[in-house]
Amino acid sequence: MSIRIRLKNLWQSFQQKHPSLTEFIVFFVLSNVITVIQLVLMPILKGMLINTELADISFQVLRFGHNFGGSPYYIFDYPAGALAEGGGGGLAYFLSVQLTLAIAQIINFFAQRNVTFKSNGSIKKAAFWYVVAFLLITLGAAALQGIYKAPIYNLLINTWGMGRTGETIADVISMLINCAVSFWVYFPILKIIFKK
Repeated sequence: MSIRIRLKNLWQSFQQKHPSLTEFIVFFVLSNVITVIQLVLMPILKGMLINTELADISFQVLRFGHNFGGSPYYIFDYPAGALAEGGGGGLAYFLSVQLTLAIAQIINFFAQRNVTFKSNGSIKKAAFWYVVAFLLITLGAAALQGIYKAPIYNLLINTWGMGRTGETIADVISMLINCAVSFWVYFPILKIIFKK
């Protein structure tokens, strides 16, 4: 018996004994693959959009109170101008982030539905609830960014003087934090959405 067949039999046996743990492991692996796709896609989209006029258009919406310094706090806070020059990337950066998330979530929807949860329930109903969950999680993650985004970018770009390199590292850190939050929130939700 080949090693491949033995591993397959071992996995199937494990799957039968521990179905929920198996789902979690597969969810974890697929989520990490999706994260890598985001890490590749975000700089590509940002590179395409950041040098356009969209970077000079502020996108600051859903004002909610104030920052610690007293300035207005926006859930989506992308002021005009380059990040390295103290701006927020404007509409270009917002679109880069949201297009990356949307593409990743479309891939994630089908991968998790078909591979992790092997759902045969209504795809329309699952898609509706997935979009609702995506919107709520995106709003929550965007609101959370208000706590860590500015300090990370300021530290890497200005305090440590890393300029564009610091901006790229800050982009990666922000995406990883966002992915980690999404990971822990999505698993229990998807167990409900993707029914057999």
